[in-house]
Amino acid sequence: MDGIAAALTRTAWTAVGGEAGALDAVKFTGDGELPSAYPVTDAGCAAIAAAALAIAELVAARGEKLPAITVDRRLASFWLFRSIRPIGWKVPPVWNATAGDYPTRDGWIKLHNNQPHHRAASLKVLGAPEERDAVARAVASWGTTELETAIVAAGGCAAEMRSAAAWAAHPQGQAVAAEPLVHMAARDGGTALPLADVAARPLQGLRVLDLTRVLAGPIGTRFLAGYGADVLRIDPPTWDEPGLVPEVTLGKRCARLDLRADADRATFEALLGEAHVFVNGYRSDALDRLGYGAAARRRLSPGLIDVCLDAYGWTGPWATRRGFDSLVQLSSGIAEAGMCWRNADKPVSLPVQALDEATGYLIAAAAIRGVTHRLTRGTGLDARLSLARTAKFLIDARGEPAVAPLAPETPADLMPAIEQTSWGPAHRIAPPVVIAGVPMRWDRPACALGIAAARWVES
Repeated sequence: MDGIAAALTRTAWTAVGGEAGALDAVKFTGDGELPSAYPVTDAGCAAIAAAALAIAELVAARGEKLPAITVDRRLASFWLFRSIRPIGWKVPPVWNATAGDYPTRDGWIKLHNNQPHHRAASLKVLGAPEERDAVARAVASWGTTELETAIVAAGGCAAEMRSAAAWAAHPQGQAVAAEPLVHMAARDGGTALPLADVAARPLQGLRVLDLTRVLAGPIGTRFLAGYGADVLRIDPPTWDEPGLVPEVTLGKRCARLDLRADADRATFEALLGEAHVFVNGYRSDALDRLGYGAAARRRLSPGLIDVCLDAYGWTGPWATRRGFDSLVQLSSGIAEAGMCWRNADKPVSLPVQALDEATGYLIAAAAIRGVTHRLTRGTGLDARLSLARTAKFLIDARGEPAVAPLAPETPADLMPAIEQTSWGPAHRIAPPVVIAGVPMRWDRPACALGIAAARWVES
């Protein structure tokens, strides 16, 4: 195993505490890469490989031989973009018309206006109607840093385009650079995990409580579902992300709870008490404000494998800042480097939400390693990740820009079965990774949010 993908796999696997000897089980196949100033396909393949290695290690820990792993670079690239192929229907647009990059008086800013409350905050600051030309005129009268500060203070989401050097000198960039790619800490364990004795479904019997949104957390829990975990996603009463739900709810059940309502809080606490893995994508202080900080979670679920992610890192002045992949790309210098690479006159982001994607598979790797720890050592696990730290993982790997194009998609790239989703039938791209004797498959089709009961499936 050599090349950029191999080096990044070593970094990712080491970050989740994996043994270096297991790396020999991984092989990369396929040609081509996503076009970018950064090795996006390599980084995505490395994160997928780390998650697959965690599955292979778990299989070996239960008495089997460490299985071989093959990551297909081309299929992985398709999954990094979008894996679902609707038949006779369309996935709604991901972006609101007022979201995107805008020139200011002295630079560029990205507005992330997809959610209604974030959009309302930015439009209020700008004093503009929900119309792109009006927003552009309003943005043009502001200084970049001034507008970023005002929108964030109002509860919106925005990011100034900075260079990599400016980010490295920024207090938050410095804080993130000092953090590990994945923070892992073992602690006292709970009862034995009731995993089924089925080598081909190594996570069967594992209960995963998923409190994540766009996009990294849902990718991680989708991977867990692909190997048999019972993933229950919980959303607030009014949350939706229609352009992404068909992509990320594959294999899951989706319910709604209002964690400010007493009855729903009681339901949530009961669910958490019976969960083995908890994946949380709220800002670092959000669950604390609801009374479900780390200490409370440990009381409710001793031995919990507790995996948390945020946008801008866990230390520094922006530790509680709202953020998304596309904003972190602007903040960290990725979009500015893309602009220089393409010789463009505006920000050039990555061709996919690569920070989300890579972080998602690292979340899965950390969670699965937590399962192995609890089985073999009797310990629980706390893990923390951030999009900004994954950005550093990608930035540090920058080499020659991608030049080899991907071969076009063909029907042979699709899974043979048609998936009957909540919106209609769909094809799905074949899995990007093959673990010998341990197939990745999903027991449930993608579904709309909130259609399931907030309870665990009876085993």
